[in-house]
Amino acid sequence: MMNANDSTQEYSKKEQIIHDAKGIIKSLGLVFGDIGTSPIYTLTVIFLLLKPTYDNVIGVLSLIVWTLIILVSVEYGWLAMSLSEKGEGGTIVLRSILLRYVRKSRNAVFVTILSFVGISLLVGDGVITPAISILSAVEGILLVPGFKETKQMTLIIIASIIAFLLFIFQKKGTEKIAGAFGPIMFVWFLALGISGIISIIQTPSVLKAVNPYYAFRFFYENGLAGFFVLSEVILCATGGEALYADMGHLGRKPIIRAWYFVFVALLLNYLGQGAFVINQPASAWNVLFGMMMHESKLLYIPFLILSIVATVIASQALISGMFSIFYQGINTRLMPMFKVEYTSTEMRSQIYIGFVNWFLLISVLFIIFLFKESNKLAVAYGFAVTGTMTLTGIMMTMIFYSRKERTKTLIALLVTIIDVVFLASNTYKLPNGGYWSLIIAAIPLSIILIYTAGQRKLYRSVRPLKLDTFLFSYNQLYKELNKIKGTALFFARDVKKIPSYIVHTMFMNNIIYEDNIVVSLVTTDEPFGVNGFFKEDLADGLRYFEIQMGYMEVVDIEKILKNAGIIEKSIFYGLEEIATHNFIWKIFSVFKKLAPPFVQFHDLPSNKLHGVVTRTEL
Repeated sequence: MMNANDSTQEYSKKEQIIHDAKGIIKSLGLVFGDIGTSPIYTLTVIFLLLKPTYDNVIGVLSLIVWTLIILVSVEYGWLAMSLSEKGEGGTIVLRSILLRYVRKSRNAVFVTILSFVGISLLVGDGVITPAISILSAVEGILLVPGFKETKQMTLIIIASIIAFLLFIFQKKGTEKIAGAFGPIMFVWFLALGISGIISIIQTPSVLKAVNPYYAFRFFYENGLAGFFVLSEVILCATGGEALYADMGHLGRKPIIRAWYFVFVALLLNYLGQGAFVINQPASAWNVLFGMMMHESKLLYIPFLILSIVATVIASQALISGMFSIFYQGINTRLMPMFKVEYTSTEMRSQIYIGFVNWFLLISVLFIIFLFKESNKLAVAYGFAVTGTMTLTGIMMTMIFYSRKERTKTLIALLVTIIDVVFLASNTYKLPNGGYWSLIIAAIPLSIILIYTAGQRKLYRSVRPLKLDTFLFSYNQLYKELNKIKGTALFFARDVKKIPSYIVHTMFMNNIIYEDNIVVSLVTTDEPFGVNGFFKEDLADGLRYFEIQMGYMEVVDIEKILKNAGIIEKSIFYGLEEIATHNFIWKIFSVFKKLAPPFVQFHDLPSNKLHGVVTRTEL
């Protein structure tokens, strides 16, 4: 007979299995949308460059298999995911880890530039991914009987409407429907795997493509042309960086377990597509949808609808990722304080950034109308992806080397070399439209460079007062002046250097409260953790409160202050009016005007706010 302990253990095992299964399903919807929709266009684009001969098909399949293994499984699934901060991943996390080892050396500047470029390339990738995914899925309509003659402009308009609705919906939040993403993507991957198996059964010889010998033979036989084919092969790995970037949402284990399933589904589908091309070389112009139509005309339209939904889910995951990247940039003072709205009352991490949303929408629509066809768009796609992978590889290699992990350093170096080879193969795309991904990436890069340089220049120009000097004058005034009853809050980045607006408020306007609290918001090297506490009093009636927060935290300052027993009467903050003839600083001044002040960004009560304007020349 089963005793109570055995029964409890069995029940807990079942609970654990259910919990693990939910984690895997969730990660399918959140992490694998981008890489999961790559089979829609990858082989189709490759065989625009290549003749669909048997040897070429086997060689290309072998390249795809090993690209998925090396660049996704090894680079992101193993190496990158072994580098995390409290379970978080991404370019900014790599930057924070690496800066600990090189902070006092010249390499710190190099690391900072690498991270800036990496973030910017992700944005460039984030524009082209929804455009190519949605447009290529919509083009599947051409295989529906009676719709073969559909004009390309009609397809462009349908794709644009889908993209427009996707971005418009962002402000309402995705919390309510996000639960359906995972199950839908599970069905999508299942459909990819099954359709691949059906096709493989007809030509089982494609299975030999798993042998890397055929990849090397492909290069040997095709020479330089084979090298440039790599620029299209990389399309199979787009979205691989999401394994690492989204690690904090779900944890490493569910993502890795889901990747086993996704990898098998993708492998089967690519091999199946290869078998279909061998048997039907004339259908290489649209491989996945052609294979599905060949296998089952009855299920084709449901599959087409499923593919469009899958591309929308992939785009949604990418948009949410962009919001997260920009928010991290705001927290780490790399970007202006764009207005952030919270789309969920329960999950504060559910955010919406209007500037990012509209920038992405305009860019996606522009790219769709510019390139018009997914095949032409694919010619421009890949440079930003391989650039991001290369930068990740360089930063990982530097971290492992600094930690003296020799085996991982060597493997990371080899992977980085492969990344560089892929990046080099993509250079031919630059004059053919690939420059657009760089132009798009240049926008966030310019914002970061101008904003960080402008902040440094502004900080030096406003000439903050040293604490000792400030306290000398403050102590005299506090004794002599009639003080206002209640508590006043003042925000300062560093209490050792008192901002000029506090000096103007107290010394020039003679506004001193009975209780004055200087509040500093300090971003730590950790991704998470919030801690608010009083430090030693600075003087009579002058206290110092510090809020330490992780660079990925979405903090509620008002709640932290209330929990500390602070009930303020007034909140003072500084506003800079910038006067300049320099073109760069004029752009910086526009950023400052458009971005909400610190206190509004953190949603502090408007009826208590008092802005103090300081005119500054740059």
